[in-house]
Amino acid sequence: MTDEEYDALDEEMTRTVPKLGPVGTGWLAQRELRLMGLSNMTVNYLFTKATADHKTPAQIIDEMVQERVAAVAI
Repeated sequence: MTDEEYDALDEEMTRTVPKLGPVGTGWLAQRELRLMGLSNMTVNYLFTKATADHKTPAQIIDEMVQERVAAVAI
């Protein structure tokens, strides 16, 4: 790598903020939800929805609960 290529790469990496995936979507998080007594179907739905919406499973659950509470309050 030449000095010019290094400088260009350094500039790009310094100015570019890396995009991270949603937190809490790994196999350990899935295991934790299963230990809480959730069915495989529920865990799979939560992780599929979380991945598609770029959110965590906790955020998906929170939204679902808020929708249910709002529906009952009407």
